Amino acid sequence: MSDPSNALSGSSTLAPGATDHLVRYGSAFVPLLIERAAGSSVFTSSGDEILDFTSGQMSSLLGHGHPDIVETVSNSVATLDHLFSGMVSQPLLDVAAALSDTLPAPLRKVLLLTTGAESNEAALELAKLYTGRHEIISFDRSWHGMTSGARAATFSAGRRGYGPMVPGNLALPTPDALRSPFRHADGSYDWETELDYGFRLIDRQSVGSLAAAIVEPIISSGGLIDLPVGYLARLHERCVERGMLLIADEAQTGLGRTGAMYAFERDGVVPDLVTLSKTLGAGLPVAAVVTSPEIEEVCHERGFLFFTTHVSDPLAAAVALTVLRVIDRDGLVDRSQKLGEQLRDRLTGLQDRFEVVVDVRGRGLLQGLELTGDARSDRSADEFGRDLTGECLSRGLHLNIVQLPGLGGVFRIAPPLTIGEDDLHRGMDILTDSIVAVSR
Repeated sequence: MSDPSNALSGSSTLAPGATDHLVRYGSAFVPLLIERAAGSSVFTSSGDEILDFTSGQMSSLLGHGHPDIVETVSNSVATLDHLFSGMVSQPLLDVAAALSDTLPAPLRKVLLLTTGAESNEAALELAKLYTGRHEIISFDRSWHGMTSGARAATFSAGRRGYGPMVPGNLALPTPDALRSPFRHADGSYDWETELDYGFRLIDRQSVGSLAAAIVEPIISSGGLIDLPVGYLARLHERCVERGMLLIADEAQTGLGRTGAMYAFERDGVVPDLVTLSKTLGAGLPVAAVVTSPEIEEVCHERGFLFFTTHVSDPLAAAVALTVLRVIDRDGLVDRSQKLGEQLRDRLTGLQDRFEVVVDVRGRGLLQGLELTGDARSDRSADEFGRDLTGECLSRGLHLNIVQLPGLGGVFRIAPPLTIGEDDLHRGMDILTDSIVAVSR
């Protein structure tokens, strides 16, 4: 067990003032006041260090306070940060060219935005305008954002109490190998039959206006579900058969996070549209949609409108360009793959050692650890997960746990690509010791 002296010195209660004026917008606030962040850690007002295994909101790809990002933001704020949305800047032209160079043809046209929900909203509108249709398919544990169209394509949470969603959103079964009832005779997972069954249901519900499918290659907020090898290619085939577009939401998986520049590359598929956010800004609000010249041309002719306050902002462009340059210069894609192997070894070691750990999944530096309930203490998976999250935090490690109805607690582990090996293993040591402590 870790030395008790490593426990946080600060109060475990919510930061003073947090309940006075803040709207509570989702999960509970972490009971600490964060004062600064650097590298792979954040620091509390009491001076305690907390290893950040969520990269902020899965976004700080290069860690906190990366010197290249600091320099870029400082220079851009001082010289060229924001323009009338119809104006073009050199950073915008440079990042559009650099981003398209990282993607396979024909993905060459870039729309630079600010948030993931905004980029998904724009991609959905492009798909609808291009096809002349309105129906959208997404997974039944999907999360694509909180704006109207993206929210309607989000099935994992946040649907109740707001009235009608945007019409025409249909759900496919999430390909969860642990829980799916679709099995071969030998008991192995039969995702092909499940996908075909899902599309039979889609075809029956559709009014004949299927426009696009939007999917994450690794379903993050739905429990870190890595699509089976070949699934994305088969899904693409089903889309082509119906005249639909395929949108790859790479908000959390893009730009080296999974050990490849883009997670969709593994299956040899080229989506019709790719959306990026989180990792593209390395902690700052930057997002993008990338599509083909054909789709862009048709949508332009039909009057595509997505004229927002911060579209094409030079500050966002400069930051994204710096992120791409650092990834390439420092070999961070390969680094993610190599560190991911070490992370996988540590996680599978936990699965071998502890009964409460039932599955390990993911790729590179985006991996999940699923927990079941603890029979000895009569705690459910949700309860055990909450206790473990708190124990890790008290020892100096922040982890995010996904808890959905019928799903065991799933830790999303996504440290920065720049994390040192020592910090990676220190975090895993804290997790190991915390499981031991909570199990007792």
